[in-house]
Amino acid sequence: MSRDLVGYGGSPPRAAWPGSARVAVQFVINYEEGAENCVLNGDDLSEGFLSEMVGAARHPARAMAMESLYEYGSRAGFWRLHRLFADRQVPVTVFGVASALAINPAAVEAMLGADWEIASHGLRWIDYQTVPEAVERDHIAQAIASHTRVTGSRPLGWYQGRTSPNTARLVVEEGGFIYDADSYADDVPYWDRRHGKAQLIVPYSLDANDMKFVALNGFTEGEQFFAYLRDTFDQLREEGGRMMSIGLHGRVAGRPARARAVARFVDHVLASGDAWIARRIDIARHWMEIHPA
Repeated sequence: MSRDLVGYGGSPPRAAWPGSARVAVQFVINYEEGAENCVLNGDDLSEGFLSEMVGAARHPARAMAMESLYEYGSRAGFWRLHRLFADRQVPVTVFGVASALAINPAAVEAMLGADWEIASHGLRWIDYQTVPEAVERDHIAQAIASHTRVTGSRPLGWYQGRTSPNTARLVVEEGGFIYDADSYADDVPYWDRRHGKAQLIVPYSLDANDMKFVALNGFTEGEQFFAYLRDTFDQLREEGGRMMSIGLHGRVAGRPARARAVARFVDHVLASGDAWIARRIDIARHWMEIHPA
């Protein structure tokens, strides 16, 4: 399958964000806790990704420290972020792993009560790079079914995160997703026609993302995170017609000092008066109306 290295080039389409906003801002909370690699989930090795223990070894037995770091996300960090956004009445999209959502109905109830979008983050928080196509297809179907049971409606957005070469095509073949977020290729949505049917892509971000706190080349304290988010927003605001995605995790940004940096940035965006803060599904629907396939 060919790659598109051209995109919109030097002339991105007119975004026409509601309220004449200069930039669309989209906050994501990734809800993964309990769905990560763990022998209790039938996995061969423990999790080694996206935790305070950068580069942690993976073990063929329970890794208790790793488990507790993930547990912090659902027990404490998620609720801190929930209060932060709910108190400011700021809309959020949750990338919810189906098996994680299923074991914490109180968190799901809180998401729905705040009118947050819950998009699908797949069935499991594992790396699908080498998972057989038939297994991944089945996992997508299971994720949709479980998500629907737990939340009351099927997901309209998709973000696997740890994708395989087959993921984008399988999402198109499934046919029920309004948007796919498994791309980091642009600052605005675009249509992908590589798999026989036009699929709207609403790109995500790994740089304006708290995962950089738990990476060797990442942020070391909240001030760096705030400054990076602020400068990203101010640059996109100056350019106009762009979208900014901010990625958060309960076990990462939900830590006290980092949550404080997130709060400062949310207040910066609100004070600007130039931002349309929206759920990802709202941005997708707007783009489909302004720039239909």
